[in-house]
Formats: sequence, C-alpha cells, structure tokens
Amino acid sequence: MKTPARQTLHRAAGLRAGKALAAALSWAIWTGAAAANPAVNVPAPSPHKLERITEFFNNEVATGKLPGAVVLIQQHGKPVYLKCFGVQDVATKAPMTSDTIFALHSMTKPITSVAAMMLIDAGKLSLTDTASKFIPAFADVKVGIPSTMVDGMRYLKLVPPDRPVTIEDLLRHTSGITYDYIGGKLIDKAYKESGLFDGMFDNKRFAERIARLPLSRQPGTLWRYGHSTDVIGRIIEIVSGQTLYQFEKQHILDPLGMTSTKYVLGSAEERARMAEPLPNDPILLDAERERRAHPEWESGGGGLVSTLNDYARFAQMLLNRGEFDGKRYLSPASFEAMTTDHVGPGSGVGRDYYYFPGDGFGYGYGLGIRTDPGNAKPPPPGSIGELKWDSGSGTYFGVDHSLDMVYIMLEQTQNERGRILPAFKALVYDAFTADK
Repeated sequence: MKTPARQTLHRAAGLRAGKALAAALSWAIWTGAAAANPAVNVPAPSPHKLERITEFFNNEVATGKLPGAVVLIQQHGKPVYLKCFGVQDVATKAPMTSDTIFALHSMTKPITSVAAMMLIDAGKLSLTDTASKFIPAFADVKVGIPSTMVDGMRYLKLVPPDRPVTIEDLLRHTSGITYDYIGGKLIDKAYKESGLFDGMFDNKRFAERIARLPLSRQPGTLWRYGHSTDVIGRIIEIVSGQTLYQFEKQHILDPLGMTSTKYVLGSAEERARMAEPLPNDPILLDAERERRAHPEWESGGGGLVSTLNDYARFAQMLLNRGEFDGKRYLSPASFEAMTTDHVGPGSGVGRDYYYFPGDGFGYGYGLGIRTDPGNAKPPPPGSIGELKWDSGSGTYFGVDHSLDMVYIMLEQTQNERGRILPAFKALVYDAFTADK
C-alpha cells in the first residue's frame, strides 16, 4: 500500500495552529467558561452573526474552494444553526445534506477512545495495563535513538524502553508510536522500509507489524501523534472478542442511533451519499483511494465515515458528560479522566513540534482540552474547558460546556482546511459575543 498520501495528509493535519481570521473572543466568554453556568444565564447566538457563517461558506463554494460543507451549531440539545452548502460531489452535483457521508479520518479517534474507556468502566481494561499484555510482540519493542557511526553515517541505535508502553500511553499519544513523517528522518525511513501498509492487513496484522518498528521516544516522555489509536483498536478487539466495528456498533453506534457511521459502506445508496474532494485536491484524493482500497483494515485512528446527523449525537453525548437519551455510555469518573489534561505541567510529558492540540490546549484521552487562553495576543476564540478534535480531511467538532453547545463542520478538503478551520471557529464564537 502506498504511504505518501497518508503521511502528507497527516503532515497537513499538523498545521492546526493557524491564525484566527476573525475578531478575538471577548473576555466575558473566557470568564463565563470557568464555571458551569445554568442554561438560563448562557448567551444565545446572534442571528445576525450566524448569517456571517452562511456568507463565509457561500463564498467558499461560489469561488470554487470547496465543493460543499455541512455545519451545525447545537445549544441546549437543539440546533440553533444548521446549513448545507454546495454539493457533495462536483461530478454528480448531488446537493449536500445532513445525511451526506464524510470520511472522518482523525475524528475517528474520539469514538475509538470512548470505546476503550467503556472497557475500562467494565473492568476489562486498565490504564496501567501494558500493550504487551494483549499484543505479545510489544514485549520486544525497542526505542530508536538517532546515532552516528565513526564514518559519520547516521543510524538508529535500538535500546530497550525504560518502561513498557501502557494503555494510557496509547490513549494520550505518549507511546512513542508515531506517524512516519513525525518521528524524524531515521524513524521515517524505518517506517517506510518496513512494509507497514503492504498487501492486505487487518488490525491484528497491523498491530503486530507496528510492534516490530522502533519507538520514536521513550514511553511516557513526549506527546507525539501517530498510530497509537490504531493499536488501541486492536486491543479493543482482543479484550471484547469482537471486531472493532462490531464492538463500536453494539455499544456506541447503534445505541446512539449512528446508523451511517461505519468503516465500510455496504450499499450503492450509501456510496452515492459520499462526499468527494475537488479534483484539484490530490493529497486527499490519494488518501481516500488508499483508505477505500483496504476495507479489511478497521483503523481506529482514522477509518470511520459518518454524517452530520450521526456525529451530532456522539458530540451531544460528550456534552452531556457521557449520557444520551437516558443511557449512560461513560461513568462520571471515566468521562472526567477522558477530558482532563494528561500532558500538561507536572505530567513529565514534553510536546512535539507537531503538537496538534494547539496553543492553549492540553490533551486527555482522545480529545484536546482548552486549559488556558494560550500565548497569542489577543487569545484565539474559545472557552476554557472546551473539547475538540479535527482531521486532515477538514472535519472538525467542538464541545463547549460553558455555552451548553456543540459545533460540527464537515467538509472534504486538504487544500483549504488549514485556513477554513480557524476562520469557522472564530465565526462560531463571535456569534455568542454581544452585538457591536
């Protein structure tokens, strides 16, 4: 299987810390974020300012930068803004709808992480369990230390890890497992030459292959994005005795009513609802061809497809702190653990150059968490405690308890995502500030 498109897509996904393109959020929002205000005291969005979102996306479509997009802002469990823009495929000209299916790519990770936390709740998995307990090949894993021979040639010196890779490491991206381009030139070379994506492979084979590759850092020392969540997906299979999709379908997707969320589309009708990138978006087109060419691989880190209607239910469950329509998916303790920063001060974890949560954000188990305004002056928009994640294909969602609000933007673009995401978030939060 070819890897350049995947690695470039993830490289593009790293450029998340783009400059906000709209006015900074007022300090009133920041102050309100510190406490869980009653709904009656939470500001409602300005209809006039919500129209600026419409104007923005209408212009993106009209100028040919996007084929289309769907956007939802939901407050107090009800939509306050829901718009579909453009078409899902410029070839068919089928219009975007709230049931258009999008490749989620890394927005798969929060769902897989919730699945793992459910097994922890059930007492079948522990944060302190080692990866080797479930995948014996990890017992022999080595750390690759860039070194230099006497003739000046660079090589990876393989040394034992200081401690084993744990479930917590996999959930918070401190395992040392990486995406090839992130780990440096020598790790990149080792990944590319390994045949990691060759032939047919499922989660079992993928996990065994990656366990043979060197870790890019000692476990627990650095937040580094990578295939950790894919390994979690395999461990879910081992613990549950089901495929990853079977477990997620039984315990998350079906109970939430996420009927269009899956790894493989099973009908022509579903495939006709799939959003496609523009023909001039080669990186995403190549990445999508690779994803669709491997239906046997249920990638817990990036393989799901979904719709706005489906993902809104998952996001609302997170807003409800692990509960939806009277059913509890996560215990209060697991939800708290999942949404607490585990890589911040005192954790002993450094931050990679590609620190995708971004300025002002920590990281929990599968989600970025806003911990402070950040270093930018004025601070980027948002609320302390907000949760979020996005992907290299332009999908993006956030959960804001202080505003009792979720927001979701689904699009398929690698070319424009780095510009659109911060602009969209600024427009969302500006809608909740006082009219000027």
